Amino acid sequence: MPEVLIVDGYNFLYSWPELVKLKEESSFAHARDKLIAELINYQAYWGGQVIIVFDAHKVAGAVEKKEKIGGVEIIYSREGETADAVIEKLVRNLNTQGQVYVATADTAEQCMILGGGALRLPVAELKAYIENAHREMAREGQKALQRNSLDGRLQGETLKVLEKWRRQ
Repeated sequence: MPEVLIVDGYNFLYSWPELVKLKEESSFAHARDKLIAELINYQAYWGGQVIIVFDAHKVAGAVEKKEKIGGVEIIYSREGETADAVIEKLVRNLNTQGQVYVATADTAEQCMILGGGALRLPVAELKAYIENAHREMAREGQKALQRNSLDGRLQGETLKVLEKWRRQ
């Protein structure tokens, strides 16, 4: 199994300024969906497994719910169980050949996951990784466009002849 990134979802929503703004201007659900979309793209770029954990411990009657969207596993905790508790359980139980990272801004949670053998990843650092992935994917996309264009495959005299015809 590849490396695993576990993200404390709501903690992340309150720590990433763009998502906080989206949550305030639009809706909480819209901000949550945007976070999920960002992490789906990041997983595709990074190549590891991403798991997002959302709190539902204050939702009356909530049962633990797991779903996969775009290859990313999303877990909603049950009533009375915090995302931190789910994350700690995941860190203890994940059977992986790679490293486990936990993205959270919660200092107490960072200490707990270090004791479980995972590495902490501050929200600001993950945000920087995601932004770097956006830049790299855009750069690669631009290169692919250039490779697929006709003028990118023609050379020398052929280009000159075609350009001369175009200008006539």
